[in-house]
Amino acid sequence: MVLVIFFGGVGMVLAAQGEPDGDEQPAAAPSRFLKRTYRDTQGKELPYRLLLPPRAREKSAAHPLLVFLHGRGERGTDNQAQLLYGKSMMRAAAREYGAMVVAPQCPPKKRWPGRKLKNPDRRLAPEPSEPMRMVVELIEQLKKDFRVDPDRVYVMGLSMGGFGTWEFVARWPDRVAAVVPICGGGDESRATQITRVPIWAFHGDADPVVPVARSRDMIDAIRKAGGKPKYTEYPGVGHDSWHRVFAEPGLLEWLFAQRRVPRD
Repeated sequence: MVLVIFFGGVGMVLAAQGEPDGDEQPAAAPSRFLKRTYRDTQGKELPYRLLLPPRAREKSAAHPLLVFLHGRGERGTDNQAQLLYGKSMMRAAAREYGAMVVAPQCPPKKRWPGRKLKNPDRRLAPEPSEPMRMVVELIEQLKKDFRVDPDRVYVMGLSMGGFGTWEFVARWPDRVAAVVPICGGGDESRATQITRVPIWAFHGDADPVVPVARSRDMIDAIRKAGGKPKYTEYPGVGHDSWHRVFAEPGLLEWLFAQRRVPRD
Protein backbone atom coordinates (compact mmCIF):
# COMPACT_ATOMS: atom_id res chain seq x y z
CA MET A 1 0.00 0.00 0.00
CA VAL A 2 1.27 3.46 -0.81
CA LEU A 3 0.60 6.41 1.48
CA VAL A 4 0.88 9.88 -0.04
CA ILE A 5 0.76 12.99 2.16
CA PHE A 6 0.10 16.35 0.49
CA PHE A 7 1.59 18.14 4.06
CA GLY A 8 6.83 15.47 18.64
CA GLY A 9 4.78 12.97 20.19
CA VAL A 10 2.01 10.93 18.71
CA GLY A 11 -1.65 11.55 19.55
CA MET A 12 -4.89 9.94 18.38
CA VAL A 13 -6.68 9.68 15.07
CA LEU A 14 -10.38 10.48 15.37
CA ALA A 15 -13.18 9.77 12.91
CA ALA A 16 -14.82 13.07 13.79
CA GLN A 17 -16.61 13.24 10.44
CA GLY A 18 -17.06 9.64 9.50
CA GLU A 19 -19.99 9.81 7.10
CA PRO A 20 -19.24 9.72 3.36
CA ASP A 21 -19.59 12.97 1.43
CA GLY A 22 -20.55 13.42 -2.21
CA ASP A 23 -17.14 12.20 -3.41
CA GLU A 24 -17.25 8.94 -1.57
CA GLN A 25 -18.04 5.53 -3.00
CA PRO A 26 -18.28 2.07 -1.42
CA ALA A 27 -15.48 1.33 1.03
CA ALA A 28 -13.36 -0.75 -1.35
CA ALA A 29 -13.32 1.88 -4.12
CA PRO A 30 -10.22 4.07 -4.37
CA SER A 31 -12.35 7.21 -4.86
CA ARG A 32 -13.52 7.41 -1.25
CA PHE A 33 -11.87 10.33 0.52
CA LEU A 34 -12.63 9.61 4.17
CA LYS A 35 -12.97 12.57 6.51
CA ARG A 36 -10.79 12.28 9.59
CA THR A 37 -9.29 14.53 12.26
CA TYR A 38 -5.95 14.00 13.96
CA ARG A 39 -5.72 15.19 17.57
CA ASP A 40 -2.34 15.49 19.27
CA THR A 41 -1.53 14.99 22.94
CA GLN A 42 -2.23 18.69 23.60
CA GLY A 43 -5.72 18.46 22.10
CA LYS A 44 -4.83 20.40 18.95
CA GLU A 45 -6.59 19.17 15.80
CA LEU A 46 -5.57 18.73 12.17
CA PRO A 47 -8.32 17.81 9.67
CA TYR A 48 -7.31 15.42 6.92
CA ARG A 49 -8.77 13.32 4.14
CA LEU A 50 -7.65 9.74 3.69
CA LEU A 51 -7.91 7.83 0.44
CA LEU A 52 -7.63 4.06 0.86
CA PRO A 53 -6.99 1.69 -2.02
CA PRO A 54 -8.74 -1.67 -2.21
CA ARG A 55 -7.55 -4.12 0.46
CA ALA A 56 -5.99 -1.28 2.46
CA ARG A 57 -6.94 -2.87 5.77
CA GLU A 58 -5.39 -6.21 4.97
CA LYS A 59 -2.15 -6.94 6.81
CA SER A 60 -0.63 -9.20 4.17
CA ALA A 61 1.26 -6.49 2.29
CA ALA A 62 2.67 -3.08 3.08
CA HIS A 63 1.42 -0.11 1.08
CA PRO A 64 3.10 3.13 -0.06
CA LEU A 65 1.91 6.38 1.46
CA LEU A 66 1.55 9.66 -0.41
CA VAL A 67 1.26 12.90 1.58
CA PHE A 68 -0.25 15.85 -0.28
CA LEU A 69 0.32 19.41 1.00
CA HIS A 70 -2.09 22.00 -0.41
CA GLY A 71 -1.53 25.70 -1.07
CA ARG A 72 -2.32 28.80 0.95
CA GLY A 73 -5.73 29.32 -0.61
CA GLU A 74 -7.00 25.95 0.62
CA ARG A 75 -6.39 26.56 4.32
CA GLY A 76 -9.40 26.22 6.59
CA THR A 77 -11.43 23.94 8.83
CA ASP A 78 -13.97 22.49 6.38
CA ASN A 79 -11.82 19.40 5.62
CA GLN A 80 -12.74 19.81 1.98
CA ALA A 81 -10.84 22.70 0.36
CA GLN A 82 -7.55 20.77 0.35
CA LEU A 83 -9.06 18.52 -2.32
CA LEU A 84 -9.62 21.42 -4.72
CA TYR A 85 -6.66 20.33 -6.86
CA GLY A 86 -5.25 16.91 -7.59
CA LYS A 87 -8.11 14.53 -6.83
CA SER A 88 -7.78 12.70 -10.13
CA MET A 89 -4.06 12.27 -9.56
CA MET A 90 -4.65 10.97 -6.04
CA ARG A 91 -7.25 8.50 -7.25
CA ALA A 92 -4.84 7.27 -9.93
CA ALA A 93 -2.19 6.77 -7.24
CA ALA A 94 -4.59 4.61 -5.23
CA ARG A 95 -6.06 2.74 -8.17
CA GLU A 96 -2.93 2.09 -10.22
CA TYR A 97 -0.24 1.90 -7.53
CA GLY A 98 -2.15 0.72 -4.46
CA ALA A 99 -1.22 3.87 -2.59
CA MET A 100 -2.76 5.36 0.48
CA VAL A 101 -3.11 9.12 0.11
CA VAL A 102 -3.41 11.56 3.00
CA ALA A 103 -4.29 15.21 2.45
CA PRO A 104 -4.16 17.26 5.67
CA GLN A 105 -5.67 20.75 5.84
CA CYS A 106 -3.61 23.57 7.28
CA PRO A 107 -5.58 25.77 9.72
CA PRO A 108 -6.44 29.37 8.79
CA LYS A 109 -3.62 31.92 9.16
CA LYS A 110 -1.05 29.14 9.64
CA ARG A 111 1.32 27.54 7.15
CA TRP A 112 3.30 24.40 6.42
CA PRO A 113 6.78 26.00 6.39
CA GLY A 114 8.20 27.48 9.58
CA ARG A 115 8.86 30.91 8.07
CA LYS A 116 6.59 33.24 6.10
CA LEU A 117 6.85 32.52 2.38
CA LYS A 118 8.10 36.02 1.52
CA ASN A 119 10.62 36.17 4.35
CA PRO A 120 13.96 37.18 2.76
CA ASP A 121 15.71 34.75 5.11
CA ARG A 122 15.42 31.43 3.28
CA ARG A 123 16.96 29.40 6.08
CA LEU A 124 14.77 26.93 7.94
CA ALA A 125 13.16 28.23 11.09
CA PRO A 126 14.63 26.73 14.27
CA GLU A 127 11.52 24.57 14.71
CA PRO A 128 8.85 23.30 12.32
CA SER A 129 5.48 25.00 12.29
CA GLU A 130 2.73 23.46 14.38
CA PRO A 131 0.84 22.12 11.32
CA MET A 132 4.02 20.54 9.94
CA ARG A 133 4.79 18.94 13.30
CA MET A 134 1.31 17.46 13.31
CA VAL A 135 1.74 16.14 9.75
CA VAL A 136 4.78 14.18 10.91
CA GLU A 137 2.83 12.84 13.87
CA LEU A 138 -0.08 11.92 11.61
CA ILE A 139 2.24 9.90 9.38
CA GLU A 140 3.46 7.97 12.40
CA GLN A 141 -0.11 7.33 13.52
CA LEU A 142 -1.06 6.02 10.07
CA LYS A 143 1.87 3.63 10.24
CA LYS A 144 0.30 2.21 13.39
CA ASP A 145 -3.22 2.03 11.98
CA PHE A 146 -2.26 0.50 8.62
CA ARG A 147 0.61 -1.48 7.23
CA VAL A 148 2.54 1.35 5.59
CA ASP A 149 5.83 0.58 3.87
CA PRO A 150 8.35 2.82 5.71
CA ASP A 151 10.59 2.79 2.63
CA ARG A 152 7.83 4.16 0.39
CA VAL A 153 6.56 7.37 1.97
CA TYR A 154 6.28 10.26 -0.49
CA VAL A 155 5.52 13.98 -0.11
CA MET A 156 4.06 16.21 -2.81
CA GLY A 157 2.90 19.80 -2.46
CA LEU A 158 1.98 22.91 -4.43
CA SER A 159 2.69 26.60 -3.76
CA MET A 160 2.72 26.89 0.07
CA GLY A 161 2.71 23.10 0.01
CA GLY A 162 5.68 23.22 -2.37
CA PHE A 163 7.58 25.22 0.24
CA GLY A 164 6.37 22.70 2.80
CA THR A 165 7.63 19.81 0.67
CA TRP A 166 11.10 21.37 0.41
CA GLU A 167 11.09 21.95 4.16
CA PHE A 168 9.92 18.41 4.92
CA VAL A 169 12.76 16.81 2.97
CA ALA A 170 15.29 19.26 4.45
CA ARG A 171 14.24 18.52 8.05
CA TRP A 172 13.58 14.80 7.68
CA PRO A 173 15.47 13.43 4.64
CA ASP A 174 15.52 9.94 6.14
CA ARG A 175 11.72 9.76 6.37
CA VAL A 176 10.92 10.00 2.66
CA ALA A 177 11.51 7.93 -0.46
CA ALA A 178 10.99 10.86 -2.86
CA VAL A 179 9.42 14.33 -3.00
CA VAL A 180 7.63 16.43 -5.63
CA PRO A 181 7.72 20.18 -4.82
CA ILE A 182 5.58 22.29 -7.17
CA CYS A 183 6.12 26.06 -7.57
CA GLY A 184 7.82 26.34 -4.19
CA GLY A 185 11.19 27.17 -2.73
CA GLY A 186 13.47 26.16 0.09
CA ASP A 187 16.70 26.60 2.00
CA GLU A 188 19.61 26.16 -0.42
CA SER A 189 22.04 25.79 2.48
CA ARG A 190 20.45 22.39 3.22
CA ALA A 191 21.27 21.03 -0.24
CA THR A 192 24.06 18.74 0.95
CA GLN A 193 21.64 16.97 3.28
CA ILE A 194 19.16 15.99 0.58
CA THR A 195 21.37 14.90 -2.30
CA ARG A 196 20.41 11.25 -1.81
CA VAL A 197 16.65 11.84 -1.89
CA PRO A 198 14.98 11.50 -5.32
CA ILE A 199 13.43 14.87 -6.21
CA TRP A 200 11.34 15.96 -9.17
CA ALA A 201 10.57 19.68 -8.91
CA PHE A 202 8.27 21.73 -11.15
CA HIS A 203 7.72 25.42 -11.83
CA GLY A 204 6.24 27.70 -14.50
CA ASP A 205 8.73 30.26 -15.77
CA ALA A 206 6.03 32.98 -15.85
CA ASP A 207 4.97 32.47 -12.22
CA PRO A 208 4.04 35.92 -10.79
CA VAL A 209 3.49 34.64 -7.24
CA VAL A 210 6.52 32.48 -6.48
CA PRO A 211 9.48 33.48 -8.65
CA VAL A 212 10.84 30.61 -10.74
CA ALA A 213 14.26 31.45 -9.32
CA ARG A 214 13.21 29.79 -6.08
CA SER A 215 13.05 26.36 -7.74
CA ARG A 216 16.05 27.05 -9.95
CA ASP A 217 18.17 28.02 -6.94
CA MET A 218 17.24 24.86 -5.05
CA ILE A 219 17.98 22.61 -8.03
CA ASP A 220 21.30 24.34 -8.73
CA ALA A 221 22.37 24.02 -5.09
CA ILE A 222 21.54 20.31 -4.98
CA ARG A 223 23.38 19.64 -8.23
CA LYS A 224 26.44 21.55 -7.00
CA ALA A 225 26.34 19.39 -3.86
CA GLY A 226 26.46 16.23 -5.99
CA GLY A 227 22.75 15.39 -6.20
CA LYS A 228 20.82 14.53 -9.36
CA PRO A 229 17.34 16.03 -8.97
CA LYS A 230 14.85 16.10 -11.84
CA TYR A 231 13.48 19.50 -12.78
CA THR A 232 10.74 20.46 -15.22
CA GLU A 233 10.08 24.11 -16.07
CA TYR A 234 7.02 24.99 -18.13
CA PRO A 235 7.55 27.90 -20.57
CA GLY A 236 4.89 30.59 -20.37
CA VAL A 237 3.07 28.94 -17.47
CA GLY A 238 2.09 30.98 -14.42
CA HIS A 239 1.54 30.02 -10.82
CA ASP A 240 -0.99 27.27 -11.51
CA SER A 241 1.62 24.93 -12.95
CA TRP A 242 0.18 22.10 -10.86
CA HIS A 243 -2.45 21.47 -13.55
CA ARG A 244 0.37 20.53 -15.91
CA VAL A 245 2.15 18.55 -13.21
CA PHE A 246 -0.83 16.33 -12.40
CA ALA A 247 -1.02 15.38 -16.08
CA GLU A 248 2.76 14.96 -16.48
CA PRO A 249 3.47 11.66 -18.28
CA GLY A 250 5.38 9.23 -16.15
CA LEU A 251 5.21 11.23 -12.91
CA LEU A 252 3.42 8.63 -10.79
CA GLU A 253 5.38 5.79 -12.37
CA TRP A 254 8.63 7.55 -11.45
CA LEU A 255 7.42 8.47 -7.96
CA PHE A 256 6.31 5.03 -6.85
CA ALA A 257 9.41 3.38 -8.27
CA GLN A 258 11.53 5.19 -5.69
CA ARG A 259 12.62 3.61 -2.42
CA ARG A 260 14.10 5.22 0.66
CA VAL A 261 17.89 5.04 0.67
CA PRO A 262 19.19 4.52 4.24
CA ARG A 263 22.21 6.51 5.32
CA ASP A 264 25.47 4.60 5.67
